[in-house]
Amino acid sequence: MAPNHLDEQQQQTPTQAPREAPFGGPTVLDKESLEFMTRAHAVYADLRDKGPVVRVPSGRSLVDRAKAERASTEGSSSEQYFVTRYDEAVSILMEEKLSSDVLKAMPPEQRARMEAALPEELRPVVRSILVLDPPDHTRLRKLVQPNFTARAMEALRPRIQRIVEDLLDKAERESAARGEVAPGRRLDLVESFAYPLSITVISDMLGIPMEERETVYPWAERLLRAKGPEGMMDGETRAGLNAFANYLESLFERKRRAPTEDMISQMVQVQEDGDILGPQELLSMVFILFFAGHLTTVNLIGNGVVALLSHPEQHARFLADPATCVKGMVEETLRYWGPVDFIGGPRIALEDLDVGGTHVPRGAKVAVGLASANRDPRRFTNPDAFDISRPDAHRHLAFGKGIHVCIGAPLARLEAELAFETLFRRWPELRLAEPAGQLELSMGAALRGFKRIPVVF
Repeated sequence: MAPNHLDEQQQQTPTQAPREAPFGGPTVLDKESLEFMTRAHAVYADLRDKGPVVRVPSGRSLVDRAKAERASTEGSSSEQYFVTRYDEAVSILMEEKLSSDVLKAMPPEQRARMEAALPEELRPVVRSILVLDPPDHTRLRKLVQPNFTARAMEALRPRIQRIVEDLLDKAERESAARGEVAPGRRLDLVESFAYPLSITVISDMLGIPMEERETVYPWAERLLRAKGPEGMMDGETRAGLNAFANYLESLFERKRRAPTEDMISQMVQVQEDGDILGPQELLSMVFILFFAGHLTTVNLIGNGVVALLSHPEQHARFLADPATCVKGMVEETLRYWGPVDFIGGPRIALEDLDVGGTHVPRGAKVAVGLASANRDPRRFTNPDAFDISRPDAHRHLAFGKGIHVCIGAPLARLEAELAFETLFRRWPELRLAEPAGQLELSMGAALRGFKRIPVVF
């Protein structure tokens, strides 16, 4: 392992003033651009070479877009500080002098104007636990954390295994009805496996009744198809969000009257040390668990299958002993092709910071390159290689770190583990129907995944 640069930074003498972050060039970290996301790892490598923190142009946030609907704004892009390397990413993710709340650093009058400009139906998405600081973040996380303990995950294992098996059984029945036989049967792995698996699991956990899911899922799918901030602001998406919010408020009331064994029942009843989830907080929490909780898992499963099938040596190693190799495959997929490229919220520096000997001024926007840090050669040997036996793959930052570490990480790991092991145990001849390089990426929110993954089994 490479030496820990944080230790070196802490040994700097007081006379060494932090250097100015270099400018990363004209590249915009455009998470909505297919062209950028396709070549992102090459861009990240170039930015890492420039320094641990670089200044780059960035597009406007959703809050900025909302403001622009009712008032003029200062331009279409602004500058942010992008953290490129592993040690510095760890440091900044743990930094208490950074705020996840972009409104917090604003004067009260400006904050009030921005909040007023945000459409009501977007508030549960935009003002979620992801963008709150302590003590609000701490209070909300404490109320939902018990649902994601190791014990809670093990209790879910049999149910998730059953869902996986049922989906593969269904795929086999449908291929047989088309007259296909192994190993020439066909399937879109995203549409017929990864997506229904993850959305069924999170729906089960939340307690969305089975008979109501045909109504709920189209609202979710419309939001997931939204292209960036403009898509989020369009009338159809906003109408879908409003319909989903109205449905959830009705469901909350039903769960209060007749609770069942699920997360929504627990959240509408929960109280700890006098803390409860308010109506807006409850709505926001379910939104973020439902949308973020299943989409990232879809990407994790899809990315892992594509990575394994496009690396023959690793594929052969996995097939030789799936049960032993599966945990390593999950962790290496998270490192190599994690479902989130960067935290582009962004976070705001509440004070001047020294990050890896680089000056980040008070008020600066800071984005953390998770995918860049996970390919940092200072931390991972031969980082551009996909190696399911990598001993330190679990040290990746795919789920973040610090107080905002992904609350659903244990669930994502469990779903991916069961999906990979069962897929390749049942269908050892599984292969891609198209070269990996021709698969189209899905776009949105700095997420990395594939729109479709046609396979033959």
